[in-house]
Amino acid sequence: MSDAAGTGHREVVRGQIWRHGKPVEGFRLDEISEHLDAPDTLIWADLDCPDHGTLTALATELDLDPFAIQDTIAAAERVKTVVYGHYTFMTVYAVIPRPPKDPGVTDPGARDGGTENSDVDLTALGVDRHSPFARRAKSFTLQRISIFLMSNALITVRLAPGFDIQEVVDRWNDVGGEQYGIGALLHGVLDVVVDGHFDAVQRLDADIEELEELLFDESTGNRPLQRRTYDLRKDLVLLRRVVVPMREVIAAIQRRRFENHAPAELDPHFSDLYDHALRAAEWTESLRDMITTVFETNLALNDARLNTVMKKLTGWAAIIAVPTAITGFYGQNVNFPLFGTTIGYLVSTVLIVVVVGLLYVQFRRRDWL
Repeated sequence: MSDAAGTGHREVVRGQIWRHGKPVEGFRLDEISEHLDAPDTLIWADLDCPDHGTLTALATELDLDPFAIQDTIAAAERVKTVVYGHYTFMTVYAVIPRPPKDPGVTDPGARDGGTENSDVDLTALGVDRHSPFARRAKSFTLQRISIFLMSNALITVRLAPGFDIQEVVDRWNDVGGEQYGIGALLHGVLDVVVDGHFDAVQRLDADIEELEELLFDESTGNRPLQRRTYDLRKDLVLLRRVVVPMREVIAAIQRRRFENHAPAELDPHFSDLYDHALRAAEWTESLRDMITTVFETNLALNDARLNTVMKKLTGWAAIIAVPTAITGFYGQNVNFPLFGTTIGYLVSTVLIVVVVGLLYVQFRRRDWL
């Protein structure tokens, strides 16, 4: 093990070789090439936080294209599938929920409207420094997984900790995946990733529904509500970037399986996986409409509150204008009927009370006060 790129995380290389459906004792990364294309043999290797030397050794051992290695360590890479000569390269993102009390991580310099936690250690929270998308998300982190798929080998590369690869291994063991070839191993990885997408979308759905209830809660301040709406919208945009392209990734795998006449036992599993990815993508579209509705409803409610305030101010201004006008009239320095008499004072007072009372009753009936 070694410190990966000075991040404080230890490099971990693990793997397994199966021959005739049974695990083989001992695994070494520099011996993978000896088992490639061997009959009835499956190979899996996982590189967690690999350093440059390990990636170089992997590229040499498996004769990987330099562009594929570059895509593995690039600062930001989209979800995709690329077919090379003797292998297929894939980039996917696992979604890891943040704990409810996690302070969240923002971009250095408080970009994108963030103001807090700009000095938080990203890797300490398990955030992939090679994924700027994850650093801007409030409710989850994104863990990039680079996959090299060969005829009988599956290599996964993860640049940051956080993704539970043991869950993938347990899923293989539960279904006996090694008995169905390399497609079963790939299905296990993608199944865990897509399930994580589904859970993240479901969590955002619950948060947006809670936000809709807060719209009509008078005890909730408008500014915190706007901030939370903005954070959810930003998280949804980031999530859609990794969820929606998964449909094309799985569809490309299904086409390759058909073209290569892969065993049909796994076809129902990949069809179900595609259906899950499709549902997650469509769900994000629905959530985008919901968050847009929340924005528009909040604006409409603010306009309604402003109209109510303006009506009240206008009503009280009209009421106050009556005694001002009457007392101003009687304050003229000229002789007029009842000037300087007690009856004149009583008439003006009664006139003020009657007119103000009538205005108050009319405004209350019209719900202006």
